[in-house]
Amino acid sequence: MVLAPVLGAVGLLGAGLIYLYVARQSDGTDRMREIAADIHEGAVTFLKREYSVLGVFIAAVFALVFWGINLATATSFFGGALCSLCAGFIGMKAATKANVRTAYAASRDGRDKALNVAFSGGAVMGLAVASLGLFGVGLLFYYYGRPDQAAIINGFAMGASSIALFARVGGGIYTKTADVGADLVGKVEAGIPEDDPRNPAVIADH
Repeated sequence: MVLAPVLGAVGLLGAGLIYLYVARQSDGTDRMREIAADIHEGAVTFLKREYSVLGVFIAAVFALVFWGINLATATSFFGGALCSLCAGFIGMKAATKANVRTAYAASRDGRDKALNVAFSGGAVMGLAVASLGLFGVGLLFYYYGRPDQAAIINGFAMGASSIALFARVGGGIYTKTADVGADLVGKVEAGIPEDDPRNPAVIADH
């Protein structure tokens, strides 16, 4: 029981080291950095807006669980929601760092280096999700692992999965909006035909 949260912390440390590796890669030309900054700004703006709405949801459900069940389960719910929010933020941060570095690695060093950078960027999110889950559940199991209290841990699962669900739906809407916008800009403003590989939206579709 003690080992689970410790291993979760070790996993987060590993995710941090991989993130530092990605961040140290070259981010390309001035124009590439300019585009990457715009993408990062849009992603962070989306997260801020989404998290402000989710904050209201978390507060409301926390109050209901506290009123209907008990404080321990409500706190467990809040912990799961917080871990899920952190995982989303870490993943977005790593992805926006890795995107431009992958593109530059592909143009300068070829496929293998680009795959290495892209895979490392994705590994940050993957490790963060697994490690935060292991840390949170392990910590709760340490305190509430007895059969008569184990149901409290369900609050963590509810918090983590509900935030992940909203983030997935919200992210899908956001990316589809960006995709349609890029299609329209490519066709209407730039005169690029439908599904032409010169349009970044087509790359995103693939």
